[in-house]
Amino acid sequence: MKVYHEIESFGAVKNAIVTVGTFDGVHLGHQAIFHKMIQDAKEIGGQTVVITFHPHPRLVLNIDSSSLRFITTQEKKLQILEKIGIDHVIIIRFTKEFSRTSSETFIKEFIVEKIKPARLVIGYDHHFGKNRMGDFKLLYDLSLKYHFKVERIPAQDVENISISSTKIRKALESGDVKKANRLLGYEYTICGTVVHGNARGRAMGFPTANIETDPQFKLITFCGVYACHVEHKGKRYAGMGNIGYRPTIGNDSLTIEVNIFDFNETIYGDEICISFMDRIRDEEKFESLEALSRQLVIDREKAKALLEI
Repeated sequence: MKVYHEIESFGAVKNAIVTVGTFDGVHLGHQAIFHKMIQDAKEIGGQTVVITFHPHPRLVLNIDSSSLRFITTQEKKLQILEKIGIDHVIIIRFTKEFSRTSSETFIKEFIVEKIKPARLVIGYDHHFGKNRMGDFKLLYDLSLKYHFKVERIPAQDVENISISSTKIRKALESGDVKKANRLLGYEYTICGTVVHGNARGRAMGFPTANIETDPQFKLITFCGVYACHVEHKGKRYAGMGNIGYRPTIGNDSLTIEVNIFDFNETIYGDEICISFMDRIRDEEKFESLEALSRQLVIDREKAKALLEI
């Protein structure tokens, strides 16, 4: 997969199948669009082109930006797109000046003239251009004017739940990672660098890898204890993770840590990714470290059962 950080560096390809969006979460609804693009590309001997934006438009336009959190980082989004099989990703730098681009100007100058699409594939609720005024009707009219085909993918659902980034965010904010994973089509993951903690977990027989991540714009799921998988240097392990403030010990800052089962390596400074599979319980304050240790034994067995170990 080729990634372009400015559209001017993209060289037109034959029979381009194009889509446009922010695609936060790259969930199953988004994936339906990408799979349709790949299918179309095979049919007409074309290549797939995803156009996305950075920074997120809501950050630039200050639309609820103080509370805005993303399901996926830009790096994770690109990894998923590559795994799906997209050929090209163009990342357009979103600015206030760019936000004033009209819907038709965007299609004409950025899509038609730069990419020369054979087909444009969009989601059922796609809007674009200045003030998001562009819709499917306008796209259809422009497709006739500029000689490309436009296809709209219907809303997707899982177990009668329609898929949207908003529903996934709400599931994560309540700690329902199992539901979020069903809608995403993959495991909600937090990656970070392993840093030194206070070693209290090790003293209780539950050594944890504490990770340092940038939570400023990353959506961190609700505090609690979770059954997890952990990836380190290409290997995958089972474990139980904790997100919270460790009230029994007394901690003022949010901590993300994981006890990796059957693992005894020193990994300070390494990057690991924690995939959250299911929630075991709320974070709570215990009367003593001994009481906490007894609960962790119970949590570990629950985690192993949930992970089918």
